[in-house]
Order: sequence, then C-alpha cells, then structure tokens
Amino acid sequence: MSADPLPLQIDVRELARWRDDGLAHAILDVRETWETEICLIPGSLCVPLGLITSSADRIPVDRPVAVACHHGMRSMQAVAWLRRNGYENVTNLAGGVDAWARQIDPSMSTY
Repeated sequence: MSADPLPLQIDVRELARWRDDGLAHAILDVRETWETEICLIPGSLCVPLGLITSSADRIPVDRPVAVACHHGMRSMQAVAWLRRNGYENVTNLAGGVDAWARQIDPSMSTY
C-alpha cells in the first residue's frame, strides 16, 4: 500500500487482497454482540457503534483499518466520526460482512 490516503470506502475484494498480500491491517466490526456471535470476519476487533466514542483508543493508528458492519451503513457512520476525530487510517467496508460472506467466504453464516 502506498502513502496515499485511504479511500473513504473499499470493497470486500480489496480487503481480501490486503489479507492475501499480508498487508498489515485491522478490521473493526461495529455491529452489536448478538450479530458478531452469528458471523465475524476472523481477527476482527469488535466495538459496537454506540461505544466508538468511548473506545476509540482501542482502534489501531499504525495500519489501515477496514470498518465493517452488516451492510455498510453503521460502519460508514463510524468512519465519518473517526475521520472527523483524526483517524485518517480508516475506511468503510462496502457491503459489510454480508458482502464478505456472499463474495469471499460462502461458508460464513449470514442473517
């Protein structure tokens, strides 16, 4: 990955490329606990959207962070807040975990 700023949003294929290429990154899942119990992209850091403001210190700043939710709406809210508060290393995962399950990992449960 270059020093160019992260786009506001990436698709699941781009995240899969990050993982396949061994790019240091994090995935921040902002869904509720009951949702992450159904399915989760392996290695995700789970912080429900309502706790982002009080848990922002848990979010890595030393690598790109793909922010995910079910379909990409809550995660876009989180990205907007994080970027307004100095986190330039965050990007929304378009389509969320639903798109991940349908396009990248069909063995993953959906809801």
